[in-house]
Amino acid sequence: MPVGVASSDKKLLTFGGGLLILMLIVSIALAPPAELNQSKVPSSYSAQSAGAQAAYRLLSALHYPVRRWQSPPTELSAGNTNTLLILAEPRQPPSANERKALENFVRNGGHVLFTGGDIQSYFPSANMLQEYATPSWQTFTPNLPSIYTRGVPKITLQPQAYWGKLQSRQLALYGDKDSPVVVSWILGDGHISWWAGSTPLSNAGISAESNLQFFLDAASNWNSDEPYQIYWDEYFHGERSSLWSYVEKTSLAWGALQIAILVAAVLFTFARRSGPIFIPVEVSRLSPLEFVDTLGGLYERAGAGSAAVSVSLQRLRTLLTRQLALSSSTSAVALAAAAEQRLGWRDKNLRDTLVSAEAATRQEKVTSRTALELVRSLELFSARLDMRSKLIMEKK
Repeated sequence: MPVGVASSDKKLLTFGGGLLILMLIVSIALAPPAELNQSKVPSSYSAQSAGAQAAYRLLSALHYPVRRWQSPPTELSAGNTNTLLILAEPRQPPSANERKALENFVRNGGHVLFTGGDIQSYFPSANMLQEYATPSWQTFTPNLPSIYTRGVPKITLQPQAYWGKLQSRQLALYGDKDSPVVVSWILGDGHISWWAGSTPLSNAGISAESNLQFFLDAASNWNSDEPYQIYWDEYFHGERSSLWSYVEKTSLAWGALQIAILVAAVLFTFARRSGPIFIPVEVSRLSPLEFVDTLGGLYERAGAGSAAVSVSLQRLRTLLTRQLALSSSTSAVALAAAAEQRLGWRDKNLRDTLVSAEAATRQEKVTSRTALELVRSLELFSARLDMRSKLIMEKK
């Protein structure tokens, strides 16, 4: 006999299916257009047009000692004059310690190839013009012969910025005198080559004009028989050496969230169908608390606070007159005085409570707070009398 699906399970399945469809719609809606997926970072990992994977693999194929650098610049060894650090349009600003470490690296004999217009954030003594460069590919010829322009009659570059006023140890290799696009900078015992853009080492621009030879001249050590130890920086591109830094830039976190929601839904469904069955306990209508709640509700709806006070007052008077052997018509003041003398109660609150309670019983309406305080005081005195009666009975 086929078993039908319960209505509650149908609702759960409908909700889960709707949630899944909603997540798919949101994923499609939030997905960036294809043209925005083209990264403009000249990373050695990127095979896109603005990437630099071709240049990195070329250096490796030509047996240059090149490796990717994913550590902070504070770990660069100082005093190594045979090291070239390539900072191709770094995107993340350095900290004060990292900036100081970069400067010390160069001053102690290190070499840096820096591309892009943000060099002043890494080397504050650089002087950049505030005007924006023309965002188009331009051809430049060398201004003077040097080891960095050897065999390079012209280069193609897409400038992102222009250098400003040149200092005594800075030479404009390409570009106008007032707006150079390639600068050779001697800093301490080291050297900085600055390019206004990454076109000569990008996948799309390395084959243009003499860009390849220009890039190889910058990566070659012309002052020594030993080649540079080349570090291609990926640290300032956001490539950290931790696993979490890699996961943050992928869709793995979003996929893990979807899997977690699916697992939670499965566990919830299994728990509903396989958990123990509990029958709720029904409170008997003969329970004393049921009676108290019902009676309290009646008093509250009727606004009969004086009636509740009257009941508690009559009970206390009955207990007092019975134990003190007095008439039921004895006044409240006389009852309080007799309790003080014969029962040893030195509590003036009894008299005030009895007087206030009698006044409340004669009022048409008594506030809930006032009635509650009076009933509580009357019941406390009645409890004391009940306890006294039990003690007397036990002695007998």
